[in-house]
Amino acid sequence: MAIKMSATILNRVPHVITLYWVIKIAATTLGETGADMVSMTFNLGYGFSIILFALLFSVLLAIKISIKKYEPILYWLLFTASAIVGTEISDFIDRTLGLGYALGSLILIFFLFATLLFWFKKEGSINVEVITTSRAEMFYWIAFLIANTLGTAAGDFLADNLHLGFTYSALLISVILLVLVMVHLLTKKWATLLFWIAFVLTRPFGATFGDLLTKPAAKGGLAIGTIASSLFFAVVLVLAVYQEVRLEKLRGR
Repeated sequence: MAIKMSATILNRVPHVITLYWVIKIAATTLGETGADMVSMTFNLGYGFSIILFALLFSVLLAIKISIKKYEPILYWLLFTASAIVGTEISDFIDRTLGLGYALGSLILIFFLFATLLFWFKKEGSINVEVITTSRAEMFYWIAFLIANTLGTAAGDFLADNLHLGFTYSALLISVILLVLVMVHLLTKKWATLLFWIAFVLTRPFGATFGDLLTKPAAKGGLAIGTIASSLFFAVVLVLAVYQEVRLEKLRGR
C-alpha cells in the first residue's frame, strides 16, 4: 500500500519492495568483498580501511541529509559505504581488539536496540519507509551502519565459531529469510520487526556468500578472489540501481 504524503514534504528513503532487497543484498555482498579487497588483498589493514571508508561514509551522509530527498544513486552509494565500513569495524572488533564474533555481536545488538529505542522516543516511529526530517534520517543511517556491522559479525560467527562454513551458513540464513517472507505474506502485524530481522540477516547472507566466492579452497571457498567478485557485484549493483532510477521516474519522485 502506497503511503500518501504532502507535496511539500519529501520522503528521503526508498520504498521497501522486492527490488530494494535485491539491491541491498548486492550492496552488502560488495561490502564484504570490497572491504576484504582493500584491507587484505591490497594489504592496507583494518585501521586504515575503517578511517578511509568512514570518511567516505561521513561525506556521503552529509550530502544525503543536505539534499532532503531520495536520490537512488546517492542513497545506494551511501548504503554500500555503510556496508564496507560495517565489515571493517566487525573485523576490527574481532581480529584487532580480540573480542570475538560472539561478544562483538552481543555488543552490536545492544547498540542497535538502544539506537532504535532512542529513535522511537525522539520521533515516535521507526518506520523505515517514511523519513522526512534530518534527525530521523540521521537515526536511520546510524541504525543501518550498526545493523550492517552486526550482520557481518553474525555471519562470521555462524561460519567460523559454529563451524558451519560459508555454504551451510548461507543456506541456513536463506531458510530463515524464506520463513520471514512467509510470515510477512500471512500477516502485516509485525512489519517493522520483520524488516529489521530481515535487514540484519541479509547482511550475513551477503557476507557468507561473499566469503564463499573469495576465500581459498582450503577454507571452504571458491577462490575467485576479492577483485573479480567485487567487480561482479558492482556491475549487479549498478544495473539494479539503474532499474530503481527508472522506477523513481515513473513514480514521479
